[in-house]
Amino acid sequence: MNASQVFSVVSAIAALQWLLLIALHKWKVTQWLVNHAAVPLLLSVIYCIYIAGFFGIHGGGFGSVQEVRILFSNDNLLLAGWVHYLAFDLLIGFSIVKSARASAVPHWLVIPCLVLTFMFGPCGYLLYQIVHKIKSSK
Repeated sequence: MNASQVFSVVSAIAALQWLLLIALHKWKVTQWLVNHAAVPLLLSVIYCIYIAGFFGIHGGGFGSVQEVRILFSNDNLLLAGWVHYLAFDLLIGFSIVKSARASAVPHWLVIPCLVLTFMFGPCGYLLYQIVHKIKSSK
């Protein structure tokens, strides 16, 4: 599979997991996936394969914006970066769902946080922290 095909597959897998978190968060399958972090683990394996296989780009690195730009100019490393986002954003989504359950935050308040986390990672996490703080103070 080329980078574009892998991108499509991993994006679809992550989107399905987000859909389950949002729409079927109480379903046994969803709960199993959350408790075992199966999708982030799969994405982590894919990430490791791509980062190990393609990291050696002359001039690329993490020391400056220019070095990161050089890394991301390679489709395989850009894909690795994308998979990194997908995996970590899902872990944050799992954390939000678990925290909401433990704190009895209604799921309808969690849904916008999950959608925002899916689209813009830290913004959704921030929104959840605000919702959680407001709900806890009552």
